[in-house]
Amino acid sequence: MDLRAFLQFIIQSMLGFMGTVLTWLVGFFAFSQTFLVSSLIAIGGGIMFFITSKQILNYRYVKRNGLTRREYKFIESNLKEAKQKVSRLQKALFRVRTLQDAKRNLEIARTAQKIYVNAKRDPNRFYQAEGFFYNHLDSLVELAEKYAFLASQPAKTREMESSLRETRQTITTLGETIRKDLHVMLNDDMDTLHFELDVAKQSIHRMNKNNKGMMK
Repeated sequence: MDLRAFLQFIIQSMLGFMGTVLTWLVGFFAFSQTFLVSSLIAIGGGIMFFITSKQILNYRYVKRNGLTRREYKFIESNLKEAKQKVSRLQKALFRVRTLQDAKRNLEIARTAQKIYVNAKRDPNRFYQAEGFFYNHLDSLVELAEKYAFLASQPAKTREMESSLRETRQTITTLGETIRKDLHVMLNDDMDTLHFELDVAKQSIHRMNKNNKGMMK
């Protein structure tokens, strides 16, 4: 559960609890229901508050990100699948413990995780890394799992060794590919950063120029 989902759950729980208390008070005092009946009604009311608040919070989140409900559900479904694939990729990569592969595998695992986390935090970024989610991640998972399996075998034939080398090279190439996917995902951020740096530099230049003018 990411931070947004955790905070949303806390808010929903608080609203659900408040709804339960409010419903019980209304049922017990306003409608003179028994303690048991008021409690049963209050539980139902609390559940309704919890579900309704979830829908409202999700709607606000979707609108804030400029997405339709259908788009959000589509992205959420793809990210759910991607999370499982990233987990499988990490397990397969970390099963290969040779020094030759360790650094490369760690970098690939971190890059894949970062792409997933970025899209989870900001669903719009999903569209900036469609190649990763639709193609590159699947290929990496399949190759990494097969490589881990073959690399763990005690007796390797010449053909197996050749296949392992070829697979290792392909995994390395795909690792570079998903690094490019991450860079594409961050392009807008880099453009914004460069713009803000230019503005800051111009502001500093004007301030220095004014200071020099005052000192004359």
